[in-house]
Amino acid sequence: MVQKVEEGERKRRGRPRAYDPETALRQALETFWAAGFSGTSLDDISAATGMNRPSLYAAFGDKHSLYLKALNHYWAQGRAEMQDALANRRPLADELMAVYDKSLAIYFSGEGPPRGCFAIGTATTEAVQDAEIRSLFAQGLKTLDKAFEDRIRAAQESGELRADADAAALAVIASSTLHTLAIRARMGTPREELRALAQKSVAVICGATGT
Repeated sequence: MVQKVEEGERKRRGRPRAYDPETALRQALETFWAAGFSGTSLDDISAATGMNRPSLYAAFGDKHSLYLKALNHYWAQGRAEMQDALANRRPLADELMAVYDKSLAIYFSGEGPPRGCFAIGTATTEAVQDAEIRSLFAQGLKTLDKAFEDRIRAAQESGELRADADAAALAVIASSTLHTLAIRARMGTPREELRALAQKSVAVICGATGT
């Protein structure tokens, strides 16, 4: 009898989890995106994921740890999409607009009003007091800058931009355009106006053309 009970316990412990961690993380991210870190409770996340508090703790840790995982997941997705868009297969202007179009699609996704960028919308308020969020947020911004700068330098090497153009400064302009689009989307600026703004920024960046 004891042996049967022990075998039953082992089978229960060996059962696969009743949730998909990546799906649950994405659902938690969406919840944070809607209300911010401070405005989101574990009960909110539990309702969104269908996981109770003990399961959430076991899978992701506390709310702070879960938010950091969500922010890291968001940055990782962004890096992958930027690498694909800035692959140096097309003219620089086309690839920059591909980045902005992909970003606008994200900023205007979800139900309800446009929500902008997850990182800009949620991490900026917490970064002032939270060193871990500030560090992860800063790393993400540096990654954006570097991706733009690498592509701009490639355009210089191919003669598409002047060799004496300030690649680092142009990269910051490119990144700043992303931030502006995110903030203005959240404030209700129409998508068409934001795309026109992005096109103007691309024109400035690509204005340092080769001869």
